Amino acid sequence: MYKNAQLGLGSVLADDMGLGKTLQVITTLQKFKEDGLLKGQPVLVIAPTTLLSNWKAEIERFAPKLKVTIFHGAQRKASFTESDVLITTYGIVRTENEKLARQKWYALIIDEAQNIKNPDISQTKSVKKMRAAVKIAMTGTPVENRLMEYWSIFDFANPGYLGNTNWFNEEYAKPIEINQDKKRLEKFRKITSPFIMRRVKSDKNIISDLPDKIENNQYCNLGKEQASLYKTITTEILKEVETAEGISRKGLILKLLTTLKQICNHPVQYLKNNETPLPEQSGKMMLLFQLLETIYENNEKVLIFSQYKEMGSLLRTMIQEHFGKKALQLHGGNTRKERDEMVQSFQNNPLSDTFILSLKAGGTGLNLTAASHVIHFDLWWNPAVEAQATDRAFRIGQKKNVMVHRMITKGTLEEKIDDMLRSKKQLANLTVANGEKWISELSDNEIRNLVKLGE
Repeated sequence: MYKNAQLGLGSVLADDMGLGKTLQVITTLQKFKEDGLLKGQPVLVIAPTTLLSNWKAEIERFAPKLKVTIFHGAQRKASFTESDVLITTYGIVRTENEKLARQKWYALIIDEAQNIKNPDISQTKSVKKMRAAVKIAMTGTPVENRLMEYWSIFDFANPGYLGNTNWFNEEYAKPIEINQDKKRLEKFRKITSPFIMRRVKSDKNIISDLPDKIENNQYCNLGKEQASLYKTITTEILKEVETAEGISRKGLILKLLTTLKQICNHPVQYLKNNETPLPEQSGKMMLLFQLLETIYENNEKVLIFSQYKEMGSLLRTMIQEHFGKKALQLHGGNTRKERDEMVQSFQNNPLSDTFILSLKAGGTGLNLTAASHVIHFDLWWNPAVEAQATDRAFRIGQKKNVMVHRMITKGTLEEKIDDMLRSKKQLANLTVANGEKWISELSDNEIRNLVKLGE
């Protein structure tokens, strides 16, 4: 990063989650200060709101000579040049775009750079209006769904290097994604490699002191009420799908996927009938309780991920009633202060042994190495997003083996989609990781086979 900066070039730091991207960037910023490069032109760090406290704490710990300010909240001040490093959010960059764009920054750092993966949205355009001599993008998942997302992040670091979107699409995206052209992929890697650092934790040459991550699929069966609901809803919505077209059809398919996932979790999540949720109504809940029994007996800590806030609340209620434990729950509605307090409690308080996290709020940026178990209660069907969540526990500082439990309901779309993703995994690793929108492109017959309940 420092060498590229001296040449006036940007970098993409795409190390696997947990390999210390933040510390590497802070070290580079400290070197900039020592070289006298930050006088009158500070560094702007743009990060998700949830990571502001983490950035400030890490700078104060590892580079205490750097003067750091958080530019956020109602009381934010606009005197930028009094600090070496100003930390702000993607939201503030949009609302204060004119003010921030007037300042000449020496370096512009964007954390969780997938926030600018779509080149056409206002957030991406606002970030790219910032003026800086050096640009560094940080992301553990440079490509979540499409190579065009990679282009957008790379174009931030080195504008114009990969041409415009049309040229890149014809030259690289289509040949690699559609034709799986390995020669074109190799050429792409060659021309981008001087600007990208990508290391993975599974490479023991990179890091030898990280313990093992052991992944297990945990299978369960639907309860009677779940199976009845599953069949009824599948029949009803499939009839509508068969007569729908275009966007309407895609919407119905995504509605069907969401509904069936909720039923697989727990009938009460779908029915929303204010009934007290009982563990025995859900095969998945009963399996979860078996896992938790063993985890608690061994005095270990656990992270439980769900993509649904309401499912997190149901989990919290049932764990409290069954085990007498007050689980922590993080979701998008928590304040930064609440989030920081929960992380501190989980990491340091022996009694805080269960942390329920919504996938979007808790899937990035957190360091939760006190956990030795990660449970994915419902699957995202995007391997990159799932791996990011797992890596809250499996990262530098972890001293224990991390057990990852992926909960899958047998005979349902959960099992079938997981099988499909596994069969496509080689291609996914080659270029991209699939999200769930691809499912809406399947034919009526393929959809029917995917969602019908197996015996």
